[in-house]
Amino acid sequence: MTVPVFEEYEPALDCPCAGCAERRRDLAKGLPVRSGGHPAAHGARRALVLMTAAGVALGVAGAEPARAAGAAARTAFDPGPETPQGSSGPLHGRPLPGPGADRPTAEPRMSTRAAIINRAKLWVNAKVPYSMEKYWSDGYRQDCSGYVSMAWNLAGNEWTGSLAEFGVRIEREELQPGDMLLFHNPADPNKGSHVTLFGGWTDYTHTHYMAYEQTKPHTRVQSTPMAYWDNSTRYIPYRYKGVIESADDKGTTGGASATYPGTHAFGPGADNKYVTQLGRMLVERGGKRFYARGPGSRWGEADRRATQAFQLAQGWRGGAADGLPGPGTWRYLVKGLGKNIPAGGSAKPQAPKTPAFPGTAYFRPGATNPYVLQLGRQLVKRGFGRHYTTGPGTRWTEADRRNVEAFQRAQGWRGAEADGYPGPATWRRLFA
Repeated sequence: MTVPVFEEYEPALDCPCAGCAERRRDLAKGLPVRSGGHPAAHGARRALVLMTAAGVALGVAGAEPARAAGAAARTAFDPGPETPQGSSGPLHGRPLPGPGADRPTAEPRMSTRAAIINRAKLWVNAKVPYSMEKYWSDGYRQDCSGYVSMAWNLAGNEWTGSLAEFGVRIEREELQPGDMLLFHNPADPNKGSHVTLFGGWTDYTHTHYMAYEQTKPHTRVQSTPMAYWDNSTRYIPYRYKGVIESADDKGTTGGASATYPGTHAFGPGADNKYVTQLGRMLVERGGKRFYARGPGSRWGEADRRATQAFQLAQGWRGGAADGLPGPGTWRYLVKGLGKNIPAGGSAKPQAPKTPAFPGTAYFRPGATNPYVLQLGRQLVKRGFGRHYTTGPGTRWTEADRRNVEAFQRAQGWRGAEADGYPGPATWRRLFA
């Protein structure tokens, strides 16, 4: 017999080789029609299964008629893209919630972020093997989307094409433990689609995070570049609709939100409730002397000096004590952690120093140098980092240019003054 070519082919019904046997199994199984399978494809698969049985019964003598029928089935076989997570469905071994339903429809089950991470750790500790077809003892499918379905305590098994319906889209700077990073490739879900659970940042630059994920060979948690090793820019952050804050999340200071609002909420020009919350927390921690009035909702020099005094009191220096609150500063204030601002001037705030402008040549396409990274970090601190999907880094990119342009336009500049390339005036204003 002819040796089969291992690509898209119709397997010989009487061939015992591993390739044909595997292909026959693949064709015989598939998504049900209600979950997106192609009706013609399933007709062809049923015919193929029957013909396989016929071939075994009739032997070689009956193989030729079976091959002819197989050719007719091949004409109708036209499968669409399949997902590596399977389809939406109930927990394994449990009935669907209602007559005629093809997926869970219950309201989101409320859950704290701590509970989400604790459930995620169960599979990590058990080293649950990855599988697109098997189910763990809790009824959830042992693939990446089944894992998130389990951690979020959903009523059934979802896949990358449906998980977003159970979440609210957020910005990356808003990520908190228990949120998910989702990449769904609708053109071909088999190519790259994946989902991870966010477990927290690993450093202050927010370039890496602890990713809980179900992948081969088994569930794992490890430091991962934001947002993932490949297709990084295509991952979208979501927060579970049913997430609630525990007493620990709410902290002990004035009922302030434990969720860091983002760098855009603070700095020159900011006017919002988070500035007021920040000021009140700083006053409680010993920063009253910095405020002649207030604190209020409009960002001022008093907010910067009080924030810097608090940061210095923790022993932080350099960029970690620049007077602009990041996630770490916010967490310390909300949860009552660390040291209070000392009385008097033992932790006297230092006036920020504007670094010298290095020159325009350092900010052009193809340029790679530490000044690009310094610029990017300052843009993020000032709330103009929304075009970064990863980084910022040392290599000049279009994201850097667009963020600079946004900052320049925020100063009221137009035309050549807002071309996205930093000059001395942009640099001085950005670092002021």
